[in-house]
Amino acid sequence: MKFFSLLFLCLLIVFTVKPVVAASEEVDLMKGQDWAHMAGSSVEADGVHVTRLDRKIVNQDGSGGQPNPPVNTYGPRLSVSGNFSIKADIKRGSGRAILRFYGRLPHIYDEWRAETPSLSITMSGSQKLVAQIWDGKSDEPIEVKDFDVESGNEIQQLKVERHGGWLSFFVDGQLLGKLRDHKIFASKTLWFGLDNSSDKDWVLQDLRANGLGSGQIILISQSDLQLPHDDEDSLRNLAASRDRPLLIGAAVASGPLMGDDNYRSLAVNQFSIFTPENDFKPQFVHPAPQIYSFEDGDNIVELARANDIGIHGHALVFGEANPRWMQATPIYQRQQVMVDHIANVVGHYRGQVVEWDVVNEPLSDDLDDYKNHNGLRRHLWWQAMGEGYIDLAFRTAHQADPNTQLYLNDYGLEFDGQRWEALLGLLSRLKSDGVPIDGVGFQAHIYRSSDQIDPQVLSRHIQILKQLGLKARISEMDVHGGDKLAQSKQYSEVLEACQSEPNCTSFTTWGISDLYGSTTSLHTYPLAFGNNLIWSANFRPKPVFRAMQAVLNE
Repeated sequence: MKFFSLLFLCLLIVFTVKPVVAASEEVDLMKGQDWAHMAGSSVEADGVHVTRLDRKIVNQDGSGGQPNPPVNTYGPRLSVSGNFSIKADIKRGSGRAILRFYGRLPHIYDEWRAETPSLSITMSGSQKLVAQIWDGKSDEPIEVKDFDVESGNEIQQLKVERHGGWLSFFVDGQLLGKLRDHKIFASKTLWFGLDNSSDKDWVLQDLRANGLGSGQIILISQSDLQLPHDDEDSLRNLAASRDRPLLIGAAVASGPLMGDDNYRSLAVNQFSIFTPENDFKPQFVHPAPQIYSFEDGDNIVELARANDIGIHGHALVFGEANPRWMQATPIYQRQQVMVDHIANVVGHYRGQVVEWDVVNEPLSDDLDDYKNHNGLRRHLWWQAMGEGYIDLAFRTAHQADPNTQLYLNDYGLEFDGQRWEALLGLLSRLKSDGVPIDGVGFQAHIYRSSDQIDPQVLSRHIQILKQLGLKARISEMDVHGGDKLAQSKQYSEVLEACQSEPNCTSFTTWGISDLYGSTTSLHTYPLAFGNNLIWSANFRPKPVFRAMQAVLNE
């Protein structure tokens, strides 16, 4: 009961709910509301200017490019009941304005964007409006409709009315047509997103909503970022009270962190360090050569700093999660691209991020690479610079922020074998060459019940790192949950091994709730969640939570 009482208190603090608005009254969704924290947007005197980001999510093999338009998770949202209308005044100029209304927030599942029920409207030129509807059952829209527009006005008023299961579209008072709403607002929630598909900015000058007939709307605005985190039995506080305090962390995503009250409350109450799961990766933060999109990452940092939570940055240099433009960069230009990326990202977060995964997963799964290439992956950075890309990455990050801790992060390091031996060879060389590396992250993923981490082997590996003058951290732990007792045993044994070694500084899980876990099946609807994390998809603590509390209480 103590846990749920605390959760309820958090929900009261996180959001300010304004009174129900009568159908005849309009709600101003811009005045006094936050639009500056949304990626691709800037607030100017004449409204919200929207810049093209062209964010896309590539598959883990680097192929594809699923659109990932911004959502205003920090700003206003509506609770809607019955019929309503939304009006937007748009100054397009030469820009191609895109407005999107979400019934539920989309989520990125490392690396796939699960589309939720939503409506996208594109004002394409002065003669066309394109409406697309997603019903939350596919990556693709269920319906796409083009409407002709007879308006050459510089500032156009778009109005969308929901009435009796239909969506009606108006421009400057002219009815263009209707579409079925496909129950996209059945959750009675409405979030807003703005995007641009041209190289010229457009401006949102006004945005208002009101109920129609008996329909009602409630404006919900985020308020205080600071949440309670003084539960003495929380993981973060139990770990902090030990003779040798240990940071307890989780990978977090900006969408649910800002938009899901249950997730946000758990994140703040239970953890003392956050690893942004995707929002610092190149394809999210650096979608085009001259464009950096820091807003989603900034939102995580701002919330963390308000609640005495550290940030572990993930990841600067990685063979995966790179935008297509990086992948297509000629080999002779890649070194400069990598250096510029590290310098700009680390420089932006200088003094705010306490640790970085500078190089992520450099070790190969190809047996031939252990015979011929020191066990390193031959990805786009290795192809351009060979093994030296690792040295250069660490030196560049250190120069950008000399006070942050720099880590190499990989999986499979918990086991003896050629992968571990290749890592030791690399680390020894880096140390002898004076490369500024501070530690190693053990990912500790256990995806199959047949896999098992031996805590004695893990402890021995951590001790070897200490002899090299390096720190260790458990960086991405999750454990297959088919057997709850086995899951609890693995989590608690690895936690105990970490807290027993003085150079093991933190223990981080790769997520919080199965609802947002990275083991969710990709491109599968309805969502098929994994069971690897500490809290279930309905935010109930599993036995592993008590097991970890017991370890920290010893």
